[in-house]
Amino acid sequence: MQDQVKQDTQQEAKQNETVNPVQGDAEPVMVAVDSDFEEKLLQTEAKLAELQDAFLRAKADGENIRRRAQDDISKAHKFAVESFAESLIPVKDSLEMALKIETVSVEALREGTEVTLRQLANAFEKNRLLEINPVPGEKLDPAKHQAVSMVPSEQDANTVVEVLQKGYTIADRLLRPALVTVAQAK
Repeated sequence: MQDQVKQDTQQEAKQNETVNPVQGDAEPVMVAVDSDFEEKLLQTEAKLAELQDAFLRAKADGENIRRRAQDDISKAHKFAVESFAESLIPVKDSLEMALKIETVSVEALREGTEVTLRQLANAFEKNRLLEINPVPGEKLDPAKHQAVSMVPSEQDANTVVEVLQKGYTIADRLLRPALVTVAQAK
């Protein structure tokens, strides 16, 4: 490419030759276009090399960021339940200890079960696993409740009469709807 540019420059210089009027057909005088043009060409080539380097570095940085993001997502999926699992381990320990006791009284069994249930409730709360436990008379919310039957009642139509099974949400997302019976229209 530089050879082509030099040839073009030499042709332009020949076209710009002037004849010295004092001497007639004497030696042609070269116009000083050659050195300015070469200097600008070298500056442009240096700038091009600099921009190419910057582009390659930016492209490599983009690839590194994309790869790190994929790794982070992969780790997040892999270890998403780690916190929940850590809070459930004491619950499992309590249940195993209860099974090791050979002579169990009803009071001790009840007390141990209550302690274990509190540990489980704390684990649920810590990990934003919340109960949906509608009260009788509450209006049916199809986003949180699932009506399994309608029964005649003195309550308003489409209100909860009885809760058959609690529902759960995790981080404001429905995990399981509460199973309820609702009042039938009169």
